[in-house]
Amino acid sequence: MIFSRRLVWPVSILLFLAPAVNLMWRGGTGYCYFLLLLLALVAAIVNRRDRSYFAPLYAYRWYTLGMTALLIAAVVQQAVDGYWMPHQFDSISRFALAPFIFLLLCRMPARTLRAVGWGCATGALAVGCWALIERPTGGWTDATRLDNYYTNAIPFGDTALLLAFLSIFTFGWNPTRSKTILVVKLLSLVAGGFASYLSGTRGGWIAVPVFAVLLGAQYRWFAHWKRIGIAGLGIVLCAAVLLSTQRIHYRLVAAEGDVTQMHQGNEDTPVGLRIQLWQASLKLFSRHPVYGVGKGHLVNALGELAAHHEASEAIVNERAHSDFFSTIAEMGTIGALCLFTLYAGMTVYFWRERHSGDPLVRTAAYSGLALSVSTILYGLTIDVLAPIMVTVLVALLTTTFLATIVARKRELAEAAALADSVTARRQTTAAGASHSPAKNQAQLRAQ
Repeated sequence: MIFSRRLVWPVSILLFLAPAVNLMWRGGTGYCYFLLLLLALVAAIVNRRDRSYFAPLYAYRWYTLGMTALLIAAVVQQAVDGYWMPHQFDSISRFALAPFIFLLLCRMPARTLRAVGWGCATGALAVGCWALIERPTGGWTDATRLDNYYTNAIPFGDTALLLAFLSIFTFGWNPTRSKTILVVKLLSLVAGGFASYLSGTRGGWIAVPVFAVLLGAQYRWFAHWKRIGIAGLGIVLCAAVLLSTQRIHYRLVAAEGDVTQMHQGNEDTPVGLRIQLWQASLKLFSRHPVYGVGKGHLVNALGELAAHHEASEAIVNERAHSDFFSTIAEMGTIGALCLFTLYAGMTVYFWRERHSGDPLVRTAAYSGLALSVSTILYGLTIDVLAPIMVTVLVALLTTTFLATIVARKRELAEAAALADSVTARRQTTAAGASHSPAKNQAQLRAQ
């Protein structure tokens, strides 16, 4: 526990700022991440002889393995294939370094880590307000989808949607659950959802029903048939309102038009090009099943397919617009196993704790599940693991939610041990008091 008290406020502030500035300040989340990493490395050096400090890495070994697997596989791949492209380690290194931060956060008071929930709410509110302030002449259209200057509309909209829903998920660990806090969190949900709506990210909207189901499970909306009816009616009404809006209607009609054109022989539509990319990735995987074409070599491999008229030149790209297809093309079966290990490490412990009776543990578990499931779903249609601004946020949020569970369970165990100790002392004192009169009478008789 060395330095833990001194680091409470710095850690709390950095956990708040990291999600709050993700979509507004380029590199802001990364700066917070590396400051936390610096504090974590200092704490690890100070506690290097304390085995209990490093125990969580083994206790939660699926998390540790999942966070480090992709980087280890990429380093070994470059050594085996005989090339050196260190910039390919950049985004996935955010996962591999996260376990150091995990160790530090596990020693923090659990209440300190709640700051990340307010950071998500602030980030969603900020991006929603920014969308209103920066509204272009004529409004936001499909030609002027909402994004920022350092990323495109898809990861922008996906991240805004995630922050919006995490604002509601993390409401569960506010001890007072006041109406004021609820109103602020709901405003964050609306603001972040509005930003995602303006971004026009169809792939990210797939996660909305999943978020709704997880929220229902967390807050026990499905515990009684009346609650199920009310929740179901609310979801249907919200869906009906959203589907009736011009933006969503236009985006869905555009997708249907792409599919229709594909059936008519025109495959060079947005949807058609993405499917061609996936088909080309499968072809590369079939030819390089073990270790793929090499991380960072996908664009060259697709170029070779196009040169041999095995693929369209229009799909030559650095990524396959899907984490799964990019991984199997670049890293083969080994990469796919590492990707699934990452998904497992981000999910398994949250799934196990979802029924916890402690509100803080339960909230962290459902928040972690929302994060992991959205990462998997987003990764079906876009490369989530490519933009650094996304990977650093996902790595830090996963680490914080899991550390919240660890810290809170430690506090509960300590409180239970203290209560048992106090009970034992009281029983010992009571037993001694009950035996003392008899002992005194025996001594008087002896005299």
